[in-house]
Amino acid sequence: MFLSRSVLGFIFLSSLLLFPANSIRLFKAEDESDLFMEAPVYQNGPHCPVLGKDTLICDSSIVHIAMTIDPEYLRGTIAAIHSVVKHGSCPQNVFFHFIASDSSLVVPTQLTRIVKSVFQSLSFKVYVFQKKLVSDLVSSSIRQALDNPLNYARIYLADLLETCIQKVIYLDSDTIVVDDIQKLWNINLTGSRTIGAPEYCNANFDKYFTSDFWSSPGFSKVFEGKRACYFNTGVMVMDLGRWRQGDYTREIEKWMRVQKDKRIYELGSLPPFLLVFGGDIEAIDHRWNQHGLGGDNLVNSCRTLHPGPVSLLHWSGKGKPWVRLDAKRPCSIDFLWAPYDLYKFHRYSRHRQLDGFRFDSL
Repeated sequence: MFLSRSVLGFIFLSSLLLFPANSIRLFKAEDESDLFMEAPVYQNGPHCPVLGKDTLICDSSIVHIAMTIDPEYLRGTIAAIHSVVKHGSCPQNVFFHFIASDSSLVVPTQLTRIVKSVFQSLSFKVYVFQKKLVSDLVSSSIRQALDNPLNYARIYLADLLETCIQKVIYLDSDTIVVDDIQKLWNINLTGSRTIGAPEYCNANFDKYFTSDFWSSPGFSKVFEGKRACYFNTGVMVMDLGRWRQGDYTREIEKWMRVQKDKRIYELGSLPPFLLVFGGDIEAIDHRWNQHGLGGDNLVNSCRTLHPGPVSLLHWSGKGKPWVRLDAKRPCSIDFLWAPYDLYKFHRYSRHRQLDGFRFDSL
């Protein structure tokens, strides 16, 4: 007997969520909605604009957030959504744009059902990202996870989202927002800047590109006259109008083709962003991307919060909080993620308290 693609997809999704990849088993459930608890309904404050339902996606009062959504990181995505609506002053005025791969066994309709079952009043849309757009452009990197074509979907947001959407916040699925997302949305991108993100100018910028890149005047001149600083592409405010005008998707694709031929970097989708936008982004306060929290606790590299106030935590790196918590090998920082986890079958205590952590933004 043959199983339908949707049934296969559900089995695949369930096994990924419940068990580590090296010990996949199957379990029986009524439907996909049995995986997560229903989130509380968070209401707008009295000051929030009243929106018209008919033109919601194009309403200028809407905060637009784009995220990828796939089986492997679905638990993280659900927690990230939960954190945004929990701390938002106008949670009903946030619209989520979820980008799903056309190559996943879990089809977009299934993902839509799961999100609807968890967030009853959430405004969102699931878009399909075609793997073929980047299949000939992606080159291998130092981590297999970085080679997933869906990591490159952020390059195509201006093409995927409706043209009436002129601005969007992009968030990785391993982030938690502990502040009002409206504050990030209200940050202006001055001049002709297309991207806003926290910059890190003390980082060793040389390490993001190979010696062949730096030894080639034709390549390295891209940074001439610029103070090119590192920025993490997991949290970005993006002006899609300016992006479309500058045709930046094609600019990034050009560098990806160079990479395929010359091997000028090692780190997936980040370096081509640095090549196009490095030295010309709006520098946002570091509180909006406390990144690098995914340090691998198995090799004694658990990370702590950076000094200063915190508005967004980002578990970039190999270690994801849900994996470490379920394995009972968490970093202390992972217990800041746990309150937003809505997964029914978690294997950790929700009652552990952390001493010494305080969010100055709240």
